[in-house]
Amino acid sequence: VQLVESGGGSVETGGSLSLSCVASTKIFSDDYCKPYWYRQAPGKERELVATIIRDGTSQYSDSSKGRFTMSHDNVKNTIYLQMTSLGLEDTAVYYCAAKCSKPYCSGGVCLFAYWGQGTQVTVSS
Repeated sequence: VQLVESGGGSVETGGSLSLSCVASTKIFSDDYCKPYWYRQAPGKERELVATIIRDGTSQYSDSSKGRFTMSHDNVKNTIYLQMTSLGLEDTAVYYCAAKCSKPYCSGGVCLFAYWGQGTQVTVSS
């Protein structure tokens, strides 16, 4: 399974960016897997940004709630993260992930989690 993010870049404070993550399989639609967005700022641990739970609703961290919107297009095997009112504290590498309650197998590889390579988001004043 490959997860490929896109849409990162540089933006001024108060601006907006939209990230996309395309999966090479239908892992995001799998009954035992959930899609996630994480981020990792320089010198900090990776933190959860948002996820979509079983009933299709999105859940957000306190830092992203009200500013970020996560969505999922089942047909395109793609998840999105729309970010608004960006601040300096949002500067980080953003990763998409799929985490599964049982191993998800594709191409002979079975794992509980798959990660994208990350996309840089830089917010400047």
